[in-house]
Amino acid sequence: MIKIHHLNNSRSQRVLWFLEELGCDYEIINYTRDLETNLAPDSLKEVHPLGKSPVLEDGDVKIAESGAIVEYLARTYGKGAFSLEPTDADYWTYIEWMHYAEGSLMLPLLLRLYTSRLGDAAEPLAPRIQSEIVNHFSYSAKGLGEKEFFAGDKLTGADIQMLFPLEAMNASGGLEHFPNLKAYVDRMHARPAYQRGLERGGEYSMGPKKG
Repeated sequence: MIKIHHLNNSRSQRVLWFLEELGCDYEIINYTRDLETNLAPDSLKEVHPLGKSPVLEDGDVKIAESGAIVEYLARTYGKGAFSLEPTDADYWTYIEWMHYAEGSLMLPLLLRLYTSRLGDAAEPLAPRIQSEIVNHFSYSAKGLGEKEFFAGDKLTGADIQMLFPLEAMNASGGLEHFPNLKAYVDRMHARPAYQRGLERGGEYSMGPKKG
């Protein structure tokens, strides 16, 4: 059976969502962030040297990095349902968004998070970081346009990857300036498989807000 080493409030929530979309049976091994530092527990280092989550185990296969996990699951269990082929017109769009989510879009958000802990010392960097956030989320909003999904006419691994940085931005209220991205997040949150993954994953501060 597939095992997911799952850390609360982390990228591993996207993997639980995807497993629910795929209809796979899986086991969750839960880890909880330190309440003071917000860091993952040292026990995750016994699973992977970097001590990060998610980590997938499937028989003899062991993979870290959510993008690699999503690609593995799409190819192994999706049977083409959640990925595109090189012969598809939107294939390279699919590949771009798959890598863009972590390769570019998350970076300015992480910079903002880390520099926020520096207090006044971060002020010289703040305008540049903010301009990069606007630049990248404007790019994402234009790329999505009025489409339902980021690549092709169906949910793919690109959407699984892109949702996490959009959720992070949404949690801070930043998507109010990008209504199509906000609507996209709301659509993904409304999917039954997303809701099932949320129930199984537990605490997730970037999920749908409860009224």
